[in-house]
Amino acid sequence: MTYEVLCPICGEETTHRILKESSDLLVQCEVCSHVHHVPRPSPPEPLVVRTIISDEDSSKVGTIELNESDICFIGDFFVAEVGEEVYTVEVCGIEVGQRRPSRAQAPDITAIWTRVIDTVVAKISVHDGMRTIPCYLRCDGERDFEIGSIENIDGMSARITHIKLRNGSMMRKEGWKAYARKIRRVYGTRL
Repeated sequence: MTYEVLCPICGEETTHRILKESSDLLVQCEVCSHVHHVPRPSPPEPLVVRTIISDEDSSKVGTIELNESDICFIGDFFVAEVGEEVYTVEVCGIEVGQRRPSRAQAPDITAIWTRVIDTVVAKISVHDGMRTIPCYLRCDGERDFEIGSIENIDGMSARITHIKLRNGSMMRKEGWKAYARKIRRVYGTRL
């Protein structure tokens, strides 16, 4: 690993090879081969980025810490803070000034739009002959819903027939599973 630092022999900043790391660095100049100690560089301060955290029917303004070299993508997962509370969130949108790109360098980001994924509300439509019953189930974001499985939803038994995902695709094959945080709606028939 190399490091740019002032060489006392050359009298200018040159590339140095790091020989040993401890409380300071033992480095060797790649120009004149002089070996000397230099202080360890302090770690970069994290950037605190304004974050809008959506939790189904409410939103809060919080923060996410990023490093200056980070690139943020839609779909990334972070831990967001609102005062003393912390949330696991998924990035739904990135704001860079007036633009909404799908990715951005951390220093350019004005705000990050997120949704809570540690607990989500699964929207379930249960078909009962002539009518469809809407149900809402608060559950862990990592909870699996499997096509063909029988679930007890609001006191009624229903078999899951298909699942619509947030990305727009539809799952219909028996045995296929999806995490609650990735699901837009679960469909089933009452037993």
